[in-house]
Amino acid sequence: MIPDAHRATIARSVRLLRAFRDEQSDPEGFYGLVARDTVAHLGRYTALRGRTVADVGSGPGFFTRALREAGARCVGVECDAGEMTMQGPPPPGSVLGSALGLPFASGSVDVCFSSNVLEHVADPWRMAGEMVRTTRPGGLVYLAFTNWLSPWGGHETSPWHYLGGDRAARRYEQRHGRPPKNRYGQSLYAVSVGAALTWARDREDVTVVDAVPRYHPWWAAPVVRVPGAREILTWNLVLVLRKEPASPPGPGGDTPGR
Repeated sequence: MIPDAHRATIARSVRLLRAFRDEQSDPEGFYGLVARDTVAHLGRYTALRGRTVADVGSGPGFFTRALREAGARCVGVECDAGEMTMQGPPPPGSVLGSALGLPFASGSVDVCFSSNVLEHVADPWRMAGEMVRTTRPGGLVYLAFTNWLSPWGGHETSPWHYLGGDRAARRYEQRHGRPPKNRYGQSLYAVSVGAALTWARDREDVTVVDAVPRYHPWWAAPVVRVPGAREILTWNLVLVLRKEPASPPGPGGDTPGR
């Protein structure tokens, strides 16, 4: 059962969107709130207690800790040692590794989870494919990311990213005397809702369980089905995918249709 504080209501949406103001000044408070909320949402689709979960792009471990508190056996994977330790020691068992080549065997986790990492990867669909690969048949992929044309798509350079990512980065540096952490074309890329849905629907090894705006009340979910408008109004997309069992070999050991 989802706690009342995390139900998809207007009050929850307002609380989360207000919290964005504190991302830079109070990252522990902000990410702790978002992690608890996200894990509660994930719990709508699958039981977590006792499940093996990979937290892809785990950073300092906020989501890893929240998943463990929900009873999951969670392993965080992060490619940047500095990011992993920026809030102190990461959760025990966290590993250095790339989202583009996850250090897990195929089909080895019950849930492959990622929050706000896809937009920071130069080859996002390779990362998404790795998440599918490592998930067992019948398991779940939970992939959430900030789409580029959302009001928060430029991260700390928003909303000036609407005038171009490079221009937004230059404006940020002129104003703050330092380059933004999330630099367009280097550590921040333009990922769209439409591209994510096309990628998921074109794959034969997953079923789309849900595609919803992460921070919106429940009644706003249909916006994801409206091309164009969804790129601005979604803010942050959650894709929930079910890994399909492999097709049995045909006569003579060949895969059907091959």
